[in-house]
Amino acid sequence: MKINKQNILKLIKNGESETVELKASFDQAAIETIVAFTNTQGGFVIIGATDAGKIKGVQLGKETIQQWINQIKSNTSPSVIPDVSILTIDHKNLVIFSVEEFPVKPVSCRGKYLQRIKNANHQMSIRDISNIHLRSFQASWDYYADPRHGLDDISLVKVDKFIQLANTVRTNPITDNSKKVLEKFELLKGKFITNACYLLFTAKDTLLSTIEMGRFSEDTIIQDGSTIRCDLLGEVDETLSFIRKHLNKSYIITGDKQRQERWDYPLEALREIVINMIVHRDYMDSNDSVIKIFPDRIEFFNPGRLAEGLSLKKLLQGDYISAIRNKQIASIFKEAGIIEKYGSGIKRILNALKLYNLPLPRFEEIQNGFRVTVFKTTQKTTQKTTQKTTQKTNTNLSVLDQLRSHPEITRKELASVLGKSENTIKEHLARLKSEGLIERVGSDRKGYWKVL
Repeated sequence: MKINKQNILKLIKNGESETVELKASFDQAAIETIVAFTNTQGGFVIIGATDAGKIKGVQLGKETIQQWINQIKSNTSPSVIPDVSILTIDHKNLVIFSVEEFPVKPVSCRGKYLQRIKNANHQMSIRDISNIHLRSFQASWDYYADPRHGLDDISLVKVDKFIQLANTVRTNPITDNSKKVLEKFELLKGKFITNACYLLFTAKDTLLSTIEMGRFSEDTIIQDGSTIRCDLLGEVDETLSFIRKHLNKSYIITGDKQRQERWDYPLEALREIVINMIVHRDYMDSNDSVIKIFPDRIEFFNPGRLAEGLSLKKLLQGDYISAIRNKQIASIFKEAGIIEKYGSGIKRILNALKLYNLPLPRFEEIQNGFRVTVFKTTQKTTQKTTQKTTQKTNTNLSVLDQLRSHPEITRKELASVLGKSENTIKEHLARLKSEGLIERVGSDRKGYWKVL
């Protein structure tokens, strides 16, 4: 942003924020704010304006600015030298310190590490310091060597199973032996395995990957429980197996040759949530992942809050770039075909629940973790109503499949292919469009359908 009278007055009017701090005078707190900005996304410290937005101005001597810069340099590590601008508004001097996000973080102020959250400075925890340092080097915790475990602690048989799984989705199959594969994926570095390697292919159960699961009849009454501590790839199937065990499944007779199954929840949505838990979990946190199954809902809790700069609103709107906490783990899951595309899991969860006519899930940041709650409809329906709902869902899915394969298909052609009336197809297209699942690009005659 250009430093001029108009822009600075606008900043002062809008008040303090994630990138703006107003200070009546220069002091130690101003230096701490500069440090907090360098550890977050940069910002402006305006000296001579109160936090109420009143311009008081500051007295400046011949050496004042240089003295302030020297104080900032001597109180910060690594040393920070901000850009400085002086503006005179109504015969009053304003000094504007502007800093960008520091390339190598974290920066400290007299041994104190701070970051900017909303309009305040917050002291960073040891975990925050560790994470921000790793991100500075485009690395993650799972990429580093595991000092406590070696090749003897992992199962090469499990590595071979991963190779077989990866070869089912790869264009060029993997032909190397298991040890060579570990080296190519940087899971084995010389004599050391990485943290990711141990979690992905551990030969024995490990406390580091514990998932606690329970089936509750009420909030405090547990009917069944299970603890999973195996390798991460195996955790997906074991976790889903326990969940399916405690779900109801009905059979819908629709007139087709085969009856159709309907679970309490769409299994593809639950699978996506479980995979996200395992891939994005903060494994440096001593807390366990927890899944609670209630009669009307399922709660999924995972250690690790949302990535820095990502809000719940942005998450639901899809307005974000995927930030991967565990890069090696995510890479192996993608190679195995377990995840398709980084950052698209939330959309698939929401779409699956919509098509199942279930309420939207609830996303929450609690303590040092993240919780997702999915809800089961509690309204009792007749078999006829259930069949009708299922038929609508199946038609929606069929329409989506056709639009993916043939974006330029007309409504008349769609009705003919699916054996439905044009009015029925019109209703389904309108519903899918209103739910944000499809959009029309161009005119009715020359345009095409885009599946979102």
